[in-house]
Amino acid sequence: MPRPRTLSDEQLFAMVLALVRVEGPDAATFAAVSKTSGLSGSTLVQRFATKAGMLRAALLYAWDRLDAETARLAESVPKTPEGAIALLTRLSRDYGDNPSAYAEGLLLLREDFRDPILRGRGAAWGAALTAALAERLAGQKEPQTVARLMLSQWQGCLLWWGFSSEGAVAGYVEAELRLMLKAVGIPAKFAPT
Repeated sequence: MPRPRTLSDEQLFAMVLALVRVEGPDAATFAAVSKTSGLSGSTLVQRFATKAGMLRAALLYAWDRLDAETARLAESVPKTPEGAIALLTRLSRDYGDNPSAYAEGLLLLREDFRDPILRGRGAAWGAALTAALAERLAGQKEPQTVARLMLSQWQGCLLWWGFSSEGAVAGYVEAELRLMLKAVGIPAKFAPT
């Protein structure tokens, strides 16, 4: 099979991310990506200089996609406590219902923590998501604080779901977020998300 002359950044980053999801971040070498993409190793070196540069570029692309999806979902849910639950529940669906697949995603989190640029992207996403949640909790007591608590509860319940494997992730997240809002005195009507 002839090697492709070029691939778009999006195509290449999707291949790198797919490789990372299956084999972990350490597997994203120039040789492995060359084999997967059909691009020569020297082309990849010219494009990214280092393996770390290639991985960072792919993860920045993933952050761009997550930012866009978060904004799209925020626009699609009502500005109510139910909308806050729906936003986080819908974001959870990307994890699938396989705790092992979720665990593989945690390896990417390790990479985000190691790299200050990626860590900054994570912090910015967290701030944007907190603002979107607070907007849906407007009119409640301390909406910004409750939004931060809700975001923390969401991440925590994803971890506990991974341990327990109790049903579909979206249903587990929704139930846990409803309990959390009830505990802080915010009624959330049952509405399937």
